[in-house]
Amino acid sequence: MKVAVSTAISLATGTILGAVLVITGNPLFTQELDESKGQGSSAAKKEPLYWVAPMDPNYRRDKPGKSPMGMDLIPFYADGNSAAAVSAGTVRVSPDVINNLGVRTAIAVRGTIHTTIQTVGYVQYDEDQLVHIHPRVEGWIEKLHVKAAGNPVKKGQPLYEIYSPELVNAQEELVIAMGRGNSRLIKAATDRLQALLLPEDMINKLKQSRKTTQDVTFYAPQSGVVDNLNIREGFFVKPGTMLMSIGSLDQVWVEAEVFERQASIIAVGLPVTMSLDYLPGSQWHGEVDYVYPTLDAKNRTIKIRLRFENDNHVLKPNMFAQVVVHTKSSNNSLVVPREAVIRTGSVNRVVMALDEGRFKSVNVDVGKFDSQSAEILGGLEEGDRVVTSAQFLLDSESSKTSDFVRMNHQVMKQQSMGNMDNMNDADRQD
Repeated sequence: MKVAVSTAISLATGTILGAVLVITGNPLFTQELDESKGQGSSAAKKEPLYWVAPMDPNYRRDKPGKSPMGMDLIPFYADGNSAAAVSAGTVRVSPDVINNLGVRTAIAVRGTIHTTIQTVGYVQYDEDQLVHIHPRVEGWIEKLHVKAAGNPVKKGQPLYEIYSPELVNAQEELVIAMGRGNSRLIKAATDRLQALLLPEDMINKLKQSRKTTQDVTFYAPQSGVVDNLNIREGFFVKPGTMLMSIGSLDQVWVEAEVFERQASIIAVGLPVTMSLDYLPGSQWHGEVDYVYPTLDAKNRTIKIRLRFENDNHVLKPNMFAQVVVHTKSSNNSLVVPREAVIRTGSVNRVVMALDEGRFKSVNVDVGKFDSQSAEILGGLEEGDRVVTSAQFLLDSESSKTSDFVRMNHQVMKQQSMGNMDNMNDADRQD
């Protein structure tokens, strides 16, 4: 009996040892155990792909350390087993890195773009009310009633007195014609004096007295201020000489310039707000009066003319002004925060925030901008979430020309092994 029990125990022990040896010696089971162990280890701890400088995405290292700016390198992770991780341009960032980078997002919504153009301008005379004074005869300035530029004048106020032999001869012709009683000659002599701008009251006085005047006085044709005073008493003048200008300050022009890219949204009649540094808190409201048809070849700008009322004459010619042109608003446009758009010069991109810490850079067509928002014409849909801060680092990892899949060596290795298996299967079929 004892011998039988001992024999049974020996057989059971041998069977167990044999099974263990078979299992441990079989390569297939060893591979499965190793894979299970590797999967468990990978699930327990995820290794970063590399470490990157927070302020320079091109500075990468394969271990922790310091950036050239003395900042701690941050780890960058990617989920190699996730299908989203291997899609073109998609990156995945751990939550602690997202928090450290201060990533903020916003949703693309329908809204209104209030576009404004901010520029500078210079106050000028209203040239519709600017008069240049020229003589129509040769002569000498005997007396100048206006002594300096900037002096205000009223309509009908004397400006200067001139002695001109031509004017004296024209007066004598009228006196001779009246002496002969020839109405035709009288009319011709009167028309000549009017063409020489002799004042009408002086012509009537001449007809009554029939005595010529040596020094003829000319008067201001309108009220305003004197500018460009180019003569003094005793000057010899002739036709073509500009004696002075008289400009009205009741209404002024402001000439400003806008960039070539803004020309399409500038139109006559748009409202304009103007402010001056020397009068803080004061604003003037006017409109675009004229858009010049030519472009400045050097500055690549277009000049626009604005019109403002100036009842109290506070605005002076050549003053420097800050100008804001309010263009027409675009309603029901797809908009995102202005800072979300990455402008590279050739293309415009935004970084989309997907889910589970995944981000992807996409190209977008951008329309108008205002102070806070940017209009999106294509590339996004309403409800898409975009990154508004730290998007440059994310964009460097997910751009049109650099696919994140190429940086993930493990995924590339798996893809290349899959391609080799497909080629081997094709060879077997052949």
